[in-house]
Amino acid sequence: MRIRTRRWSVRRAVAAAVAVTSSAALLAGCSADTRTGPARADGKITVWTLENLPARMAAEKKMIARFEKKSDVRVDLVGVDEGQLPQLIMSAAASGNLPDVIGSLPLGQSWQMYGNGLLNTEAPADIVRKLGRGTFDANALRLTSDGRHRLTVPSDAWLQLLVYRKDLLKKAGLPAPDDYDSVLGAAKKLDRGRMHGVSLATDPSDPFTQQSFEDLALANDCQLVDGGKVALDSAACRRTFTAYDRLAREHGAPGTQTVDTTRATYFAGRSAMIVWSSFLLDELSGQRADARPSCPECKKDKGFLAENSGITTALKGPDGTKPVQFGEITSWAVTKTAETRAASDFVTYMLSDGYEDWFGMAPEGKIPVRQGTSRDPDKYTRAWHSSPLGVEAEVRKPLDAIYSDELLDELADGVGVMRRWGFTEGEGALVGATNGELPVPKALGAMTSGQTTPREAARESQDEVDALRQSLR
Repeated sequence: MRIRTRRWSVRRAVAAAVAVTSSAALLAGCSADTRTGPARADGKITVWTLENLPARMAAEKKMIARFEKKSDVRVDLVGVDEGQLPQLIMSAAASGNLPDVIGSLPLGQSWQMYGNGLLNTEAPADIVRKLGRGTFDANALRLTSDGRHRLTVPSDAWLQLLVYRKDLLKKAGLPAPDDYDSVLGAAKKLDRGRMHGVSLATDPSDPFTQQSFEDLALANDCQLVDGGKVALDSAACRRTFTAYDRLAREHGAPGTQTVDTTRATYFAGRSAMIVWSSFLLDELSGQRADARPSCPECKKDKGFLAENSGITTALKGPDGTKPVQFGEITSWAVTKTAETRAASDFVTYMLSDGYEDWFGMAPEGKIPVRQGTSRDPDKYTRAWHSSPLGVEAEVRKPLDAIYSDELLDELADGVGVMRRWGFTEGEGALVGATNGELPVPKALGAMTSGQTTPREAARESQDEVDALRQSLR
């Protein structure tokens, strides 16, 4: 889930992703008129990056300058907005002008490009083999592959978190919220006066809402597809819709809640809990001028919220067998028409000599999925622990100077147990399409505004996703 201030995978992240899916036939028709093999070798590559915020673009240009100095490759870096990426890919594919490499590509878009025949799957496999398959998180490799076909080279991850006011829960005698009962109990008890129980997304037009729901859904073993069929109207999913309705409608702030308003409410000290991504951690620290906590206590101590917030990484629902972690893997993709050697050299560099600089741009939301090297298996995990806050921070304090090593270890380990709807079941194209059409957020928006019941929302989501799945066949 990427928002504009933290560059996570939401803020209109894949809002138009369905354009690529629904235009698959167009792309297939255009492919006869475009290059389908590697570009002529000229030592020049074009790299699209979704890390397009000004400070990060500046940092990337420095990384590229170091790469160019070490190699005979020249790189043209182009910043791309994630919300526009699907249309840009479609247009570039139709005109035969795909970039050589795309950086920070989310899973849904990776699978859509793969389904449309736009990825080179041999180069990523060679890169992973060269760097050492055992140096990567096994789960990240699994989510970015289709059987023996390697879609991309996984680079980093962000995790969805439940952040809560541990001072308020302690005062109320409440346990740390780590399952449905404790989350619902805390939301109900702390929902008093100007304090809302929880900040939870309800915006029907934002993928952030789907990500927030999927986090709770996976915790309760509510699956998008189960046994080859859409399963959103299962008993487990109906219970998840009910829990989401109770939290957002009964104990959340009134009105449509977005990626921005949920954060603003928690930062103002007006909600006891928030479901957000790990990109929140640098903002929570008070070191970001563009997203600073504004609670009454924060005026004197801008680190107040960070010091008084607890973090739950994995939740468990009544139908779940164990706590489950939700998040996103972002990757380096080599396109079908790339100059293979130069593109491979670049991606290899960004996951070796340039890797610490890359995840150091925003370490709170770029958890390394390559943990080290064959000679030093924990090299990058150690470096990430002590990485300074991202390049937007006013004071770039090291992560481990703000957050405990125990929490950082939990975040790093969370990548290995991360679960996602659909990808390991071969339904990556469907996931990408749902991120474009947003049938689940639309049902959630209607439900939390009181227009429909949780049971009706589950059935509506089931019908819409099932129709979308049929259209992809």
